[in-house]
Amino acid sequence: MAMVLVLSNRCIPYRYKGPRETSIVDEEEIEVLVITSQRKGKGMLFPKGGWEKDESIEDAALRETVEEAGVVGDVQHKLGKWNFKSKNEDTCYEGHMFPLLVKEQLEFWPEKDVRQRIWVSVEEARKVCQYWWMKEALELLINRLKSQSNEAKTEVVHLPRARNLTVVAKA
Repeated sequence: MAMVLVLSNRCIPYRYKGPRETSIVDEEEIEVLVITSQRKGKGMLFPKGGWEKDESIEDAALRETVEEAGVVGDVQHKLGKWNFKSKNEDTCYEGHMFPLLVKEQLEFWPEKDVRQRIWVSVEEARKVCQYWWMKEALELLINRLKSQSNEAKTEVVHLPRARNLTVVAKA
């Protein structure tokens, strides 16, 4: 029997708990959205699905997130690609993971009656995500957000009149 390859995309919807008064990101300030599986006993997941021939993988990731979790936001640069097999090992999956900064939470969405959505801390998400590749993608997201905040802490200012002088301002 030949191995079947299934392409899928997933988003990790996230938001900041409160107003961001500083550019420094601490993982305690971040919440991620997980959804229940439609199959009993499959635990909590990040929204996922396939994509149509006439849409980009990013558009498909957003569409699936709206359908399954009822949130809208900005799909950001891909975290990576993971390959994994089904439990019975007859199907191989290629999953592309994207962060999605949530801008709006919808009151009604297509799968509202078959799924629950739950905002959890990063620490809780580590516990409830059953699959290694989801946990790995979550860690990549958190590390990316932390590194972006570290880059924002340092601003380089070039002064036009002072030759060979660069001032580094720490935020």
